[in-house]
Amino acid sequence: MNTRLCKRLGIEFPLFGFSHCRDVVAEVTNAGGFGVLGAVGLTPEKLDVELRWITDRVNGKPFGIDLLIPEKMLGKEEDTTDAELRARIPAGHKAYVEGLLRRHQIDTSGLWDDDPNDRDSSIMREAGAARMLQIAFKYPIKMFVNALGVPPASIIANAHERGILVGALTGSPRHAIKHAQAGVDVLVAAGGEAGGHCGEIATIVLVPEVLQAIEGHVNIDVLAAGGIATGRQMAACMAMGAAGAWCGSVWLTTTEAETTPTVKEKMLKATSANTVRSRSRTGKPTRQLQSAWTDAWQAEGAPAPLPMPLQGLLSRPPMLKVDKLAVGGHEGAKAISSYFVGQCVGLMNEEQSTRSVVYEFKKDFYEAVERLSATLAD
Repeated sequence: MNTRLCKRLGIEFPLFGFSHCRDVVAEVTNAGGFGVLGAVGLTPEKLDVELRWITDRVNGKPFGIDLLIPEKMLGKEEDTTDAELRARIPAGHKAYVEGLLRRHQIDTSGLWDDDPNDRDSSIMREAGAARMLQIAFKYPIKMFVNALGVPPASIIANAHERGILVGALTGSPRHAIKHAQAGVDVLVAAGGEAGGHCGEIATIVLVPEVLQAIEGHVNIDVLAAGGIATGRQMAACMAMGAAGAWCGSVWLTTTEAETTPTVKEKMLKATSANTVRSRSRTGKPTRQLQSAWTDAWQAEGAPAPLPMPLQGLLSRPPMLKVDKLAVGGHEGAKAISSYFVGQCVGLMNEEQSTRSVVYEFKKDFYEAVERLSATLAD
């Protein structure tokens, strides 16, 4: 396609595929889109392995990386270990989680034991993210995206020195202006329909608001995100002025996805009404599948979710246990199991390959453009 962003990145079709699964990232890129690896769950060592694997399979085609460096987070300015942070979790919150699991016949012994293979929240601070990007910059990535807040100035500068575009997820016009002033190249306008961390403004309202907010800034492209699972939605957003679409949820029911079989089955059966926006997983509002977990945190008498990163440190051990048990058929675990997903889950009705999803996007996009063009008088 003949767009500025396609030319800047060297891609055929401005469909950006965000995924924690390296297979999805490589397949999106190889099908003509732009794969983006969500790396928040990786250590620098694991990131090195994943990026080498992707690089070996995309034959020089472009891809990117996404990290989570929030502007506001408990302990952000401290050199605090996860063990020290876990010590700040109130006993009452742990007891509440244990009670939820026991009500679903799940053994809680050893639940809070340290896992040496678990993720390290230090990568959500500037110094930790810089270590991750030192690894990433060894590979031919074309764009770095921050998933929560304005990217640190040092990281923007380091990326630009290497000719790498910098992107940031944006949930409001106010955020868009802050990103533009900081020197961000690509704004991902993520509406409230989006899976994972999201704001409250709907995509169809947010995209034109963001475009209007940055009119005085040059060379900034805006991607539409939130609830997009079809080419016709992508075409509608580009008709509003977006440079392309950023999609994360649509890949979760592909054959390559990292989602567990239990969660994938839930998603294939879900409607757009089966997601909730809740602070119960990370401490900040995230859209996810409704389950016994999300219901419990909204119930009368439930404790308030903790601030990031404490809520994530609290929720991760039980949810990892739940996922393992659910795969084995444990009915209580199946009821609790959940994952981040947008309202477009109602459009995700069959499992298919990542590449076929990209091809369907292209076909649906071009048909939508032809329909719109046909409405114009000769």
